[in-house]
Order: sequence, then C-alpha cells, then structure tokens
Amino acid sequence: MLKGEKSIMLEYKDKHYYCPVELTMDLVGGKWKGVIIWYLKDSTMRYNELKKKITTISEKVLIKELRSLESDGIVSRKVYPEVPPKVEYSLTPYGKTLIPIFELISKWGNKHVELYGTLKE
Repeated sequence: MLKGEKSIMLEYKDKHYYCPVELTMDLVGGKWKGVIIWYLKDSTMRYNELKKKITTISEKVLIKELRSLESDGIVSRKVYPEVPPKVEYSLTPYGKTLIPIFELISKWGNKHVELYGTLKE
C-alpha cells in the first residue's frame, strides 16, 4: 500500500496485507462472518438461536466462524457454569463499530435487488 511516497505493509497474526481493505475483508468477509455479525448486531444470542436464524450454515462452519470472530476481538463468548452448559455470543464493543458498515452493505444489497433482482417473500 502506498502512503504518501512510501510503500507500507500491514501485519496481523503473521499475515501480511498491502491494503487495509484486504485485512478487513479477511476478518469479516466470506460467506458467513458478515451474516453472523448482522444477526448479533441487536442482541446476544445462544448458539442454537444463531443456527436457527442462519439455516443454511453447517454446525462445523458456524463454530469455526464464531471462534475466528472471537479470536479477532469481534465477538464475545460467555459460558455460564451450569449443566448443560449455556453459551451466549454477542458483539464486543469493538465489534459493534462494524454495525454502520454492515447497515450500508445491507442497504446496498437491497438497492441492488431492486435494480437487478427480484424480492421474494
């Protein structure tokens, strides 16, 4: 990435990025991370609640993506000491800074469907 006349590189978790957009998309991009963030934007949810909302995601992928988002400081995982264990997921304060971005992405997606697609209910 060029900053002024200098070429700079971003480093995060032993990976190198040449553009902050590349880093951001690595953290929240892909098929499911944005969807998980979107559903957690208004409330804390248990694993099964998320699974019911995102019906087409596999359990393995949901667990993997939640762990990744937790590792990156975007999602918080709270375990209650009871039997069976109760686990809740929520956005961290830092994760909540992504909400305006995803609201814009949602508006853009709705507009795109308006122009080029079909809305089915």
